[in-house]
Amino acid sequence: MKNVTIRNLSDEVHRAIRQRAAAHERSVEAEIRAILTDAVQPAERIKLGTRLAEIWAQDPLTEEEHALLDNRDRTPHEPMEFPE
Repeated sequence: MKNVTIRNLSDEVHRAIRQRAAAHERSVEAEIRAILTDAVQPAERIKLGTRLAEIWAQDPLTEEEHALLDNRDRTPHEPMEFPE
């Protein structure tokens, strides 16, 4: 975990954070962590499958594209070897 020092925080902002922390029944430090976490992390995790389905619903495959997918080579490939 990293530490951060915040300098020159106005009394008004500190008071507002202290009041918000009290309303959430946590310390000022815990409240600041929560504020920063909410600011940088999405509220809901983006799910790749859901996003792809949304994209495909907006621009569905043509019959020709479906045929290309149906006729593709499905032979398993040999695993690649990497030098150590």
